[in-house]
Amino acid sequence: MTPESLESPPWLSPQTQALACLLLSSHQQAFGTPLIAGLAADASSRQAAQELFASEVVVLAHNGADPATDPGPRLIYSNRAALRLWQRPWNAMVGMPSRLTAEPAERASRSQALVAAQAQHALSGYSGIRIDSRGRRFQIDGARLWTLRDEAGLPCGQAARFSRWWHLAGGT
Repeated sequence: MTPESLESPPWLSPQTQALACLLLSSHQQAFGTPLIAGLAADASSRQAAQELFASEVVVLAHNGADPATDPGPRLIYSNRAALRLWQRPWNAMVGMPSRLTAEPAERASRSQALVAAQAQHALSGYSGIRIDSRGRRFQIDGARLWTLRDEAGLPCGQAARFSRWWHLAGGT
């Protein structure tokens, strides 16, 4: 079997490589700092996608669907740290309504933070409670939320990154 005949993992598809570059550039634009420290500015899209997926910082993104509609925004990206935290494989996480990352009692406050981040284009210091695929609750702290912008500068989704989290008592 040659390397050319092996199928790339989903986080290295051409579409996801372009999305990784969008996540990186939108974060830089929103906060004035790189999302991935040490990633060369001239890195290829494949290298950028690999670095973002392998990062220890949790990174998620959802599309720009109207949150007032059902099912609302769907996840379009999840790096390895997020997949581990939510205990889901790529194909179960990506495509899932993003509201399902939080338990029902927490969805209103999550939605308010997303609306605030959208209005400001970026928000730092967000904290909230989330739930993994097995019902285990965890607190996230110090998250950054930002608007994804396409080549024309139009909003096309939102992303989040955080590195501080801990499990809470009372989960399964």
